Amino acid sequence: MNLASQSGDAGGSQLLFANFNQDNTSLAVGTKSGYKFFSLSSVDKLEQIYECTDTEDVCIVERLFSSSLVAIVSLKAPRKLKVCHFKKGTEICNYSYSNTILAVKLNRQRLIVCLEESLYIHNIRDMKVLHTIRETPPNPSGLCALSISNDNCYLAYPGSATIGEVQVFDTVNLRAANMIPAHDSPLAALAFDASGTKLATASEKGTVIRVFSIPEGQKLFEFRRGVKRCVSICSLAFSMDGLYLSASSNTETVHIFKLETQKEKYVPAEEPTTWGGYLGKVLMASTTYLPSQVTEMFTQGRAFATVRLPFCGHKNICALAVIQKIPRLLVAAADGYLYLYNLDPQEGGECTLMKQHRLDGSAEPPNEILEQGAHDRPLVAQTYSAAVSKGYCEDQGAVGGAGLEEDLNDLRLEEENEQPPLILETD
Repeated sequence: MNLASQSGDAGGSQLLFANFNQDNTSLAVGTKSGYKFFSLSSVDKLEQIYECTDTEDVCIVERLFSSSLVAIVSLKAPRKLKVCHFKKGTEICNYSYSNTILAVKLNRQRLIVCLEESLYIHNIRDMKVLHTIRETPPNPSGLCALSISNDNCYLAYPGSATIGEVQVFDTVNLRAANMIPAHDSPLAALAFDASGTKLATASEKGTVIRVFSIPEGQKLFEFRRGVKRCVSICSLAFSMDGLYLSASSNTETVHIFKLETQKEKYVPAEEPTTWGGYLGKVLMASTTYLPSQVTEMFTQGRAFATVRLPFCGHKNICALAVIQKIPRLLVAAADGYLYLYNLDPQEGGECTLMKQHRLDGSAEPPNEILEQGAHDRPLVAQTYSAAVSKGYCEDQGAVGGAGLEEDLNDLRLEEENEQPPLILETD
């Protein structure tokens, strides 16, 4: 969630950026005075892992899983990417680009830098530029998604500025994998699941969320967020097991969809006993001969669970995570708060707000949004059905390289001891 171009949205807040890491175990926050990392292992407190005040106006800060590797962009130098070892407090390398950096994505193999009309693919082991995708359709919001899977290491980005085409690129073999005609309107949000085999998409219209198989591009699911109004989708996020998908927008409602096939939902048929039952049976039978647009209305999945946010109109980003053995929906918002909700994985329905924390890490005073005593309510008691400054170079378009060779040599991407994937040992 980059708020650098939307200072009005953040109000008087210091907040410029917020994002969850790849496995939703930590939260990165960029501010006018630097950046911070918070652990997401507890609901009751937002534990600060690290704070840096050396770099001002941090508009992008992306951490690689639970490692010490962090990618930083500042408004002071919006074309320059710094890659640092935050525990050592050292800069590993930096690169400068031909235009403003709009987004940075990381996984264990690749680092992606997104500009408005180009994408740079770096090898994360040595930070060298492997490939440049030039002359992409105008992408002023920096919309793109990178799979976190080593086996399915795909990049997705808009293939058109006028319709909702998705370009899928294989970042290992460095070739285009597919072009998916996802929506009629331009794209607004993209998200891979953890396996890299599913891609969720939403358009600027915001009424329908679709999920496609990757790399084939076959439509697997279609969910209807609403029909009454068009909205701006802020974020899409899969749960780590790929069974749930959240969609947040500029409205007060977050929708959570369950990814189950009709076969999985099959229940032995019973003869309807009410007018509603008869009507439903007739409607489902009629889908065989109704126009396709009408048929789609009947076959689109509805939200399994919903969240009512205590605000409307703020940009936000969501994550679905298991914290203290309970599924949660996390919402980091431009109002400067992180909201945590409980999700019932069996029954769904309205999610319960359990806690809210300030994104600056300061203590949160009692708030009328929470029920009385909710702050102290034991979570285990919840009942569920189931528990470069060197200039611009024409050949690659990115200039820079290693700043500290010993730090590059210390990169151990396969080691799992420090909650992988990347460990830069401290002497």
